[in-house]
Amino acid sequence: MKAVRFSKFGAPADVMQVVEEDPGPLAPGEALLEVLATPINPSDVMTIGGFYGVLPKLPAVPGNEGVGRVVRVEGEAPVKPGDIVFLPMGSGTWRTHMKAKAQRLLQVPPGADLLQMSMLSINPPTAELLLREFGKLQPGEWVMQNAANSAVGRYLITLAKLEGIKTLNIVRRADLTAELKALGADAVLEDGDGLTERVREATGGAPVRLAIDAVGGSAALRLGEAVSDSGTVVHYGCMSGKAPSLSPTALIFRNVTLRGFWLVQWLNAASREAQAALMGRMAKLLADGTLHAPVDATFPLEKSQEAVARAMEGGRQGKVLLTPVKI
Repeated sequence: MKAVRFSKFGAPADVMQVVEEDPGPLAPGEALLEVLATPINPSDVMTIGGFYGVLPKLPAVPGNEGVGRVVRVEGEAPVKPGDIVFLPMGSGTWRTHMKAKAQRLLQVPPGADLLQMSMLSINPPTAELLLREFGKLQPGEWVMQNAANSAVGRYLITLAKLEGIKTLNIVRRADLTAELKALGADAVLEDGDGLTERVREATGGAPVRLAIDAVGGSAALRLGEAVSDSGTVVHYGCMSGKAPSLSPTALIFRNVTLRGFWLVQWLNAASREAQAALMGRMAKLLADGTLHAPVDATFPLEKSQEAVARAMEGGRQGKVLLTPVKI
């Protein structure tokens, strides 16, 4: 049994290594799982680098979501060997095997695409909550987002379409326009100077009360300039590594609000019923193909450094996943 481990924070190529490990005996109510697929998210890379908002105690195993196969269980449990289940969120999933409390395990819908299901726990609910928790948009209204070709961005386009909400999508490469419009985007703009005027032109001057920021820095500043008076910019990621900011004009004279969002905080505050309802809706939409995220490449655990390097590259065609045990 193997795991990716880092004992200090730094560049993944310098601090990550694949090590042998023994999960140890199962306690009553525990299950041993084979990890079938687990994605590499930006938050994973930031955690390894030591600049994520919450850092683990070292040494640590990265990885926050995925799917696995039950190998064995100890005592009575709601799952049995052979069942395919979602891995508990935040459990250090970059490994071939792991233990988990059997009562926490939820089964993956039969026949579902396991690569797609491995990406269920973080990005789809983040997109859903960004859309519904801020601004209370109505059908026909606009939401604006940068990093629109990211996994969250793509999910948000689809979810907004289902609700009749229009999306204005900001990207760094103009060649993404056709792809995102085929997904359902109403407008796609390349980020940069003059964004406010181009947003007004694209929307016909309609209000844009909600802007979603995954980049920070000057990209967040431009969203603050382009969003409507008394609008809200929600910052959920910091891909630029720079803090988000708004201009004094936006903050003082136009009453624009800058908010933050972290899925973990929502989960900590939400009832189990609300969590189950959210995850159930996302699982259904993934299972029937309504929600879909492109996969750029898969790598075995032994090539985790190569996988992380690929995940950090620009111009990828989707998510990079580790597949520690053969599906």
